[in-house]
Amino acid sequence: MRKYLIVWPLVGWMSLSVSGQGTTGSVVGQDSSNHVITTAVPFLGITPDSRAAGMGDAGVATSADANASYWNPGKLVFIEKGGYGFSTSYTPWLAKIVNDMKLLYLTGFYRIDRNQVVSGSLKYFDMGAIQLNHGPDPSQQDGRYNPREFAFDVTYSRLLTDHFGLGGSLRYVRSNLTGAIPTNPDARAGNSVAVDIGAFYTKQFERHNSTLSLGGSITNFGSKMTYTSAANKDFIPTNLRLGGAYKTELDHLNSLTFALDFNKLMVPSKNTAQNTNRSTPLFSGVLGSFTDASLARELAEIKISTGMEYWYNNFFAARVGYFYETKDQGNRKYLTAGLGVRYEMANRDMFGLDMAYLIPTVLGNYALAETIRFSLFYVLPIKEAKQNDTPND
Repeated sequence: MRKYLIVWPLVGWMSLSVSGQGTTGSVVGQDSSNHVITTAVPFLGITPDSRAAGMGDAGVATSADANASYWNPGKLVFIEKGGYGFSTSYTPWLAKIVNDMKLLYLTGFYRIDRNQVVSGSLKYFDMGAIQLNHGPDPSQQDGRYNPREFAFDVTYSRLLTDHFGLGGSLRYVRSNLTGAIPTNPDARAGNSVAVDIGAFYTKQFERHNSTLSLGGSITNFGSKMTYTSAANKDFIPTNLRLGGAYKTELDHLNSLTFALDFNKLMVPSKNTAQNTNRSTPLFSGVLGSFTDASLARELAEIKISTGMEYWYNNFFAARVGYFYETKDQGNRKYLTAGLGVRYEMANRDMFGLDMAYLIPTVLGNYALAETIRFSLFYVLPIKEAKQNDTPND
Protein backbone atom coordinates (compact mmCIF):
# COMPACT_ATOMS: atom_id res chain seq x y z
CA MET A 1 0.00 0.00 0.00
CA ARG A 2 1.30 3.44 -0.87
CA LYS A 3 1.62 5.83 2.05
CA TYR A 4 1.68 9.57 1.38
CA LEU A 5 3.07 11.58 4.27
CA ILE A 6 4.65 15.00 4.65
CA VAL A 7 8.23 14.71 5.86
CA TRP A 8 8.06 16.30 9.31
CA PRO A 9 4.67 14.88 10.34
CA LEU A 10 6.20 11.51 9.56
CA VAL A 11 8.10 11.65 12.85
CA GLY A 12 4.95 12.42 14.79
CA TRP A 13 3.00 9.74 12.92
CA MET A 14 5.51 7.10 13.90
CA SER A 15 5.48 8.31 17.50
CA LEU A 16 1.72 7.84 17.61
CA SER A 17 1.30 4.75 15.50
CA VAL A 18 1.66 2.30 18.39
CA SER A 19 0.16 4.53 21.06
CA GLY A 20 -3.32 3.25 20.34
CA GLN A 21 -6.42 3.97 18.37
CA GLY A 22 -9.48 6.06 19.16
CA THR A 23 -12.90 4.49 19.20
CA THR A 24 -13.44 5.52 15.61
CA GLY A 25 -10.11 4.16 14.44
CA SER A 26 -8.41 7.53 13.95
CA VAL A 27 -4.89 8.02 15.20
CA VAL A 28 -5.08 9.07 18.83
CA GLY A 29 -2.69 11.96 18.35
CA GLN A 30 -5.30 13.70 16.23
CA ASP A 31 -7.67 13.93 19.22
CA SER A 32 -6.90 17.06 21.24
CA SER A 33 -8.85 15.73 24.25
CA ASN A 34 -6.48 12.85 24.95
CA HIS A 35 -3.33 12.85 27.07
CA VAL A 36 -1.27 10.28 25.20
CA ILE A 37 2.42 10.47 26.07
CA THR A 38 4.38 10.32 22.82
CA THR A 39 8.06 9.47 22.43
CA ALA A 40 10.61 8.81 19.75
CA VAL A 41 11.20 5.18 18.68
CA PRO A 42 7.98 3.70 20.12
CA PHE A 43 8.90 0.41 18.43
CA LEU A 44 11.06 -0.30 21.49
CA GLY A 45 7.84 -0.96 23.41
CA ILE A 46 6.30 -3.40 20.94
CA THR A 47 6.15 -6.92 22.34
CA PRO A 48 8.59 -8.95 20.23
CA ASP A 49 7.89 -12.57 21.21
CA SER A 50 4.79 -14.71 20.87
CA ARG A 51 4.74 -16.24 24.34
CA ALA A 52 4.33 -12.91 26.15
CA ALA A 53 2.07 -11.59 23.37
CA GLY A 54 -0.29 -14.50 23.96
CA MET A 55 -0.47 -13.57 27.66
CA GLY A 56 -1.60 -9.97 27.18
CA ASP A 57 1.98 -8.63 26.94
CA ALA A 58 2.84 -9.82 30.46
CA GLY A 59 6.41 -11.00 30.96
CA VAL A 60 8.37 -9.32 33.75
CA ALA A 61 7.94 -12.23 36.20
CA THR A 62 7.05 -15.26 34.06
CA SER A 63 9.53 -18.12 33.85
CA ALA A 64 12.72 -17.32 31.98
CA ASP A 65 13.22 -18.30 28.35
CA ALA A 66 15.38 -17.16 25.45
CA ASN A 67 13.46 -13.86 25.26
CA ALA A 68 13.85 -13.05 28.96
CA SER A 69 16.31 -10.18 28.50
CA TYR A 70 13.65 -8.03 26.78
CA TRP A 71 11.27 -8.26 29.73
CA ASN A 72 13.60 -8.42 32.69
CA PRO A 73 17.38 -8.94 32.46
CA GLY A 74 17.34 -10.10 36.07
CA LYS A 75 15.44 -13.29 35.25
CA LEU A 76 17.64 -14.41 32.36
CA VAL A 77 19.97 -16.30 34.71
CA PHE A 78 17.03 -18.49 35.79
CA ILE A 79 16.58 -20.00 32.34
CA GLU A 80 16.23 -23.76 32.72
CA LYS A 81 17.91 -26.56 30.77
CA GLY A 82 19.81 -24.10 28.65
CA GLY A 83 23.56 -23.78 28.17
CA TYR A 84 23.06 -21.60 25.13
CA GLY A 85 20.39 -21.01 22.55
CA PHE A 86 18.57 -18.50 20.37
CA SER A 87 15.10 -17.33 19.42
CA THR A 88 13.73 -15.47 16.43
CA SER A 89 10.32 -13.77 16.13
CA TYR A 90 8.36 -12.21 13.28
CA THR A 91 5.38 -9.83 13.47
CA PRO A 92 3.56 -8.27 10.48
CA TRP A 93 2.74 -4.82 11.92
CA LEU A 94 -0.43 -2.77 11.37
CA ALA A 95 -1.53 -5.34 8.79
CA LYS A 96 -5.05 -3.88 8.76
CA ILE A 97 -3.63 -0.64 7.30
CA VAL A 98 -0.52 -1.56 5.30
CA ASN A 99 1.00 -4.75 3.98
CA ASP A 100 4.74 -4.06 4.16
CA MET A 101 5.51 -3.18 7.79
CA LYS A 102 7.13 -5.80 10.02
CA LEU A 103 8.98 -6.32 13.27
CA LEU A 104 11.84 -8.82 13.49
CA TYR A 105 13.52 -9.91 16.72
CA LEU A 106 16.57 -12.12 17.14
CA THR A 107 18.07 -12.99 20.51
CA GLY A 108 20.60 -15.46 21.83
CA PHE A 109 22.05 -16.34 25.23
CA TYR A 110 25.09 -18.15 26.65
CA ARG A 111 25.52 -19.52 30.16
CA ILE A 112 28.97 -18.75 31.55
CA ASP A 113 28.36 -20.82 34.68
CA ARG A 114 25.61 -21.51 37.19
CA ASN A 115 25.57 -17.90 38.36
CA GLN A 116 26.06 -15.93 35.13
CA VAL A 117 24.35 -15.67 31.76
CA VAL A 118 24.97 -13.22 28.92
CA SER A 119 22.83 -12.50 25.90
CA GLY A 120 22.54 -10.29 22.86
CA SER A 121 19.56 -9.27 20.75
CA LEU A 122 18.58 -7.29 17.68
CA LYS A 123 15.17 -5.68 17.23
CA TYR A 124 14.49 -4.47 13.68
CA PHE A 125 11.44 -2.46 12.61
CA ASP A 126 10.76 -2.06 8.88
CA MET A 127 8.09 0.54 8.11
CA GLY A 128 7.72 -0.30 4.44
CA ALA A 129 7.91 2.04 1.47
CA ILE A 130 6.70 5.62 2.03
CA GLN A 131 6.19 8.41 -0.48
CA LEU A 132 7.78 11.50 1.06
CA ASN A 133 6.24 14.88 0.22
CA HIS A 134 7.33 18.37 1.26
CA GLY A 135 3.89 19.90 1.02
CA PRO A 136 0.17 19.06 1.06
CA ASP A 137 0.06 18.75 -2.73
CA PRO A 138 0.80 15.13 -3.81
CA SER A 139 2.83 16.55 -6.71
CA GLN A 140 5.37 17.99 -4.24
CA GLN A 141 7.22 14.72 -3.98
CA ASP A 142 10.70 13.99 -2.60
CA GLY A 143 10.75 10.37 -3.72
CA ARG A 144 10.10 7.05 -2.06
CA TYR A 145 11.97 5.86 0.99
CA ASN A 146 11.92 2.84 3.30
CA PRO A 147 12.19 4.02 6.95
CA ARG A 148 13.88 1.57 9.30
CA GLU A 149 14.73 1.44 12.97
CA PHE A 150 16.76 -1.02 14.99
CA ALA A 151 18.05 -1.60 18.49
CA PHE A 152 21.01 -3.80 19.41
CA ASP A 153 21.71 -4.71 23.00
CA VAL A 154 23.88 -6.91 25.21
CA THR A 155 22.76 -8.23 28.61
CA TYR A 156 24.45 -9.60 31.69
CA SER A 157 22.42 -11.48 34.32
CA ARG A 158 23.76 -12.60 37.70
CA LEU A 159 22.39 -14.99 40.31
CA LEU A 160 22.90 -13.45 43.76
CA THR A 161 21.10 -16.14 45.77
CA ASP A 162 19.23 -19.29 44.83
CA HIS A 163 16.07 -17.19 44.59
CA PHE A 164 17.18 -13.73 43.48
CA GLY A 165 18.83 -12.38 40.33
CA LEU A 166 19.88 -9.01 38.96
CA GLY A 167 20.67 -8.01 35.40
CA GLY A 168 21.40 -5.12 33.11
CA SER A 169 21.43 -4.36 29.39
CA LEU A 170 23.24 -1.79 27.28
CA ARG A 171 21.39 -0.75 24.11
CA TYR A 172 22.18 1.20 20.96
CA VAL A 173 19.18 2.57 19.05
CA ARG A 174 19.12 4.00 15.54
CA SER A 175 16.07 5.41 13.77
CA ASN A 176 16.20 6.58 10.16
CA LEU A 177 12.77 7.88 9.18
CA THR A 178 13.50 10.19 6.27
CA GLY A 179 16.90 9.42 4.76
CA ALA A 180 18.63 12.22 2.86
CA ILE A 181 15.94 14.66 1.68
CA PRO A 182 17.31 17.43 -0.60
CA THR A 183 14.56 19.88 0.33
CA ASN A 184 15.13 19.28 4.06
CA PRO A 185 18.92 19.32 4.61
CA ASP A 186 18.48 19.25 8.41
CA ALA A 187 16.89 15.78 8.31
CA ARG A 188 19.04 13.14 9.95
CA ALA A 189 18.86 9.71 11.51
CA GLY A 190 18.22 9.61 15.25
CA ASN A 191 20.60 7.81 17.60
CA SER A 192 20.43 6.95 21.29
CA VAL A 193 22.18 4.84 23.90
CA ALA A 194 20.12 3.36 26.72
CA VAL A 195 20.28 0.90 29.60
CA ASP A 196 17.90 -1.56 31.25
CA ILE A 197 18.05 -2.85 34.81
CA GLY A 198 15.98 -5.66 36.22
CA ALA A 199 15.45 -7.73 39.37
CA PHE A 200 13.76 -11.11 39.71
CA TYR A 201 12.77 -13.20 42.73
CA THR A 202 11.33 -16.70 42.60
CA LYS A 203 10.40 -19.16 45.34
CA GLN A 204 9.08 -22.70 45.10
CA PHE A 205 6.58 -24.03 47.63
CA GLU A 206 6.91 -27.80 47.43
CA ARG A 207 4.07 -28.40 49.84
CA HIS A 208 1.64 -26.70 47.46
CA ASN A 209 3.41 -27.68 44.21
CA SER A 210 3.59 -24.02 43.26
CA THR A 211 6.05 -21.23 42.44
CA LEU A 212 5.70 -17.52 43.15
CA SER A 213 7.80 -15.05 41.14
CA LEU A 214 8.12 -11.28 41.39
CA GLY A 215 9.91 -8.98 38.96
CA GLY A 216 10.66 -5.37 38.22
CA SER A 217 12.52 -3.60 35.45
CA ILE A 218 13.31 -0.13 34.14
CA THR A 219 13.95 -0.24 30.41
CA ASN A 220 15.17 2.23 27.78
CA PHE A 221 16.63 4.75 30.17
CA GLY A 222 18.82 6.72 27.83
CA SER A 223 19.66 9.82 25.87
CA LYS A 224 16.97 11.82 24.14
CA MET A 225 16.74 11.55 20.36
CA THR A 226 16.54 14.16 17.60
CA TYR A 227 15.86 13.93 13.87
CA THR A 228 16.78 17.55 13.16
CA SER A 229 18.72 19.68 15.66
CA ALA A 230 19.80 19.56 19.28
CA ALA A 231 16.92 21.90 20.14
CA ASN A 232 14.35 19.29 19.09
CA LYS A 233 15.13 16.26 21.23
CA ASP A 234 12.43 13.79 22.23
CA PHE A 235 12.41 11.28 25.06
CA ILE A 236 12.72 7.63 24.21
CA PRO A 237 10.16 5.30 25.90
CA THR A 238 11.72 4.79 29.33
CA ASN A 239 9.38 2.34 31.04
CA LEU A 240 8.82 1.00 34.55
CA ARG A 241 7.39 -2.52 34.68
CA LEU A 242 6.38 -4.33 37.90
CA GLY A 243 4.62 -7.65 38.15
CA GLY A 244 4.24 -11.14 39.48
CA ALA A 245 3.51 -14.67 38.33
CA TYR A 246 2.11 -17.68 40.16
CA LYS A 247 2.54 -21.19 38.78
CA THR A 248 0.70 -24.19 40.18
CA GLU A 249 1.30 -27.84 39.28
CA LEU A 250 -2.13 -29.43 38.94
CA ASP A 251 -0.54 -32.87 38.62
CA HIS A 252 2.59 -34.36 37.07
CA LEU A 253 1.32 -33.50 33.56
CA ASN A 254 -0.64 -30.26 33.87
CA SER A 255 0.30 -26.80 35.14
CA LEU A 256 -1.18 -23.30 35.15
CA THR A 257 0.59 -19.94 35.40
CA PHE A 258 -1.14 -16.63 36.14
CA ALA A 259 0.74 -13.39 35.39
CA LEU A 260 0.05 -9.71 36.07
CA ASP A 261 2.16 -6.71 34.94
CA PHE A 262 1.81 -2.97 35.55
CA ASN A 263 3.56 -0.53 33.19
CA LYS A 264 4.16 3.19 33.33
CA LEU A 265 6.13 5.35 30.93
CA MET A 266 8.75 7.37 32.83
CA VAL A 267 8.35 10.28 30.41
CA PRO A 268 7.00 13.77 31.20
CA SER A 269 3.31 14.26 30.62
CA LYS A 270 2.15 16.85 28.09
CA ASN A 271 -0.27 18.89 30.17
CA THR A 272 -1.30 21.15 27.30
CA ALA A 273 -0.80 21.24 23.57
CA GLN A 274 1.75 24.04 24.04
CA ASN A 275 3.62 22.34 26.90
CA THR A 276 5.68 19.66 25.18
CA ASN A 277 8.31 17.57 26.94
CA ARG A 278 11.17 18.45 24.58
CA SER A 279 12.61 21.17 26.81
CA THR A 280 12.60 18.98 29.94
CA PRO A 281 16.05 17.64 30.93
CA LEU A 282 16.47 13.86 30.91
CA PHE A 283 16.90 13.10 34.60
CA SER A 284 14.34 15.60 35.90
CA GLY A 285 11.89 14.43 33.26
CA VAL A 286 12.23 10.75 34.17
CA LEU A 287 12.21 11.30 37.93
CA GLY A 288 9.42 13.85 37.72
CA SER A 289 7.21 11.68 35.53
CA PHE A 290 5.38 10.42 38.63
CA THR A 291 4.36 13.86 39.88
CA ASP A 292 3.98 16.11 36.81
CA ALA A 293 0.23 15.57 36.56
CA SER A 294 -2.71 15.06 38.90
CA LEU A 295 -2.96 11.80 40.85
CA ALA A 296 -5.85 10.69 38.66
CA ARG A 297 -3.81 11.35 35.51
CA GLU A 298 -0.78 9.52 36.92
CA LEU A 299 -2.90 6.49 37.76
CA ALA A 300 -4.48 6.63 34.31
CA GLU A 301 -1.02 6.32 32.76
CA ILE A 302 -0.60 2.83 34.22
CA LYS A 303 -1.19 0.05 31.69
CA ILE A 304 -2.25 -3.40 32.86
CA SER A 305 -1.30 -6.72 31.28
CA THR A 306 -2.63 -10.02 32.58
CA GLY A 307 -2.39 -13.52 31.22
CA MET A 308 -2.69 -17.24 31.86
CA GLU A 309 -0.57 -20.08 30.49
CA TYR A 310 -1.48 -23.77 30.53
CA TRP A 311 1.11 -26.49 29.92
CA TYR A 312 0.52 -30.16 29.23
CA ASN A 313 3.50 -32.43 29.87
CA ASN A 314 5.90 -29.56 29.08
CA PHE A 315 5.01 -30.21 25.43
CA PHE A 316 1.90 -28.19 24.57
CA ALA A 317 0.91 -24.72 25.81
CA ALA A 318 -2.27 -22.66 25.50
CA ARG A 319 -2.32 -18.99 26.49
CA VAL A 320 -4.85 -16.20 26.93
CA GLY A 321 -4.43 -12.63 28.09
CA TYR A 322 -5.84 -9.13 28.28
CA PHE A 323 -4.23 -5.70 27.87
CA TYR A 324 -5.87 -2.56 29.26
CA GLU A 325 -5.07 1.09 28.65
CA THR A 326 -7.27 4.05 29.62
CA LYS A 327 -9.09 5.95 26.88
CA ASP A 328 -7.10 9.19 27.17
CA GLN A 329 -3.79 7.28 27.05
CA GLY A 330 -4.57 5.56 23.76
CA ASN A 331 -7.53 3.26 24.46
CA ARG A 332 -5.76 0.04 23.60
CA LYS A 333 -7.90 -2.77 24.96
CA TYR A 334 -7.52 -6.23 23.56
CA LEU A 335 -7.66 -9.93 24.25
CA THR A 336 -4.81 -12.18 23.21
CA ALA A 337 -4.52 -15.89 22.57
CA GLY A 338 -1.58 -18.10 21.83
CA LEU A 339 -0.30 -21.63 21.38
CA GLY A 340 3.10 -23.19 21.87
CA VAL A 341 4.92 -26.50 21.56
CA ARG A 342 8.23 -27.75 22.96
CA TYR A 343 10.07 -30.81 21.73
CA GLU A 344 13.08 -32.26 23.52
CA MET A 345 15.29 -34.33 21.26
CA ALA A 346 17.23 -37.45 22.15
CA ASN A 347 20.42 -35.43 22.72
CA ARG A 348 18.44 -33.10 25.05
CA ASP A 349 18.43 -30.20 22.60
CA MET A 350 15.07 -28.43 22.73
CA PHE A 351 13.08 -26.93 19.87
CA GLY A 352 10.06 -24.64 20.33
CA LEU A 353 7.40 -22.85 18.31
CA ASP A 354 4.97 -20.19 19.60
CA MET A 355 2.29 -18.08 17.97
CA ALA A 356 -0.04 -15.36 19.26
CA TYR A 357 -3.11 -13.52 18.00
CA LEU A 358 -4.64 -10.18 19.04
CA ILE A 359 -8.40 -9.58 19.32
CA PRO A 360 -9.48 -5.95 19.97
CA THR A 361 -12.30 -5.26 22.42
CA VAL A 362 -13.01 -1.68 21.31
CA LEU A 363 -15.33 -0.70 18.49
CA GLY A 364 -14.18 0.71 15.17
CA ASN A 365 -11.47 0.06 12.63
CA TYR A 366 -8.80 -0.93 15.15
CA ALA A 367 -5.34 -0.78 13.55
CA LEU A 368 -3.82 -3.54 15.69
CA ALA A 369 -6.66 -6.01 15.01
CA GLU A 370 -5.61 -9.46 13.85
CA THR A 371 -1.95 -8.87 14.75
CA ILE A 372 -0.24 -12.26 14.66
CA ARG A 373 3.23 -13.20 15.86
CA PHE A 374 5.46 -16.21 15.34
CA SER A 375 8.49 -17.26 17.41
CA LEU A 376 10.98 -20.07 17.02
CA PHE A 377 13.65 -21.05 19.49
CA TYR A 378 16.36 -23.66 19.87
CA VAL A 379 18.15 -24.38 23.14
CA LEU A 380 21.15 -26.62 23.74
CA PRO A 381 21.64 -28.26 27.14
CA ILE A 382 23.98 -27.14 29.89
CA LYS A 383 27.41 -28.70 29.71
CA GLU A 384 28.66 -30.34 32.88
CA ALA A 385 31.81 -28.21 32.84
CA LYS A 386 29.65 -25.12 33.29
CA GLN A 387 28.00 -26.36 36.46
CA ASN A 388 28.99 -24.75 39.73
CA ASP A 389 28.61 -27.23 42.58
CA THR A 390 29.01 -24.54 45.23
CA PRO A 391 25.57 -23.43 46.45
CA ASN A 392 24.89 -19.72 46.15
CA ASP A 393 23.36 -18.83 49.51
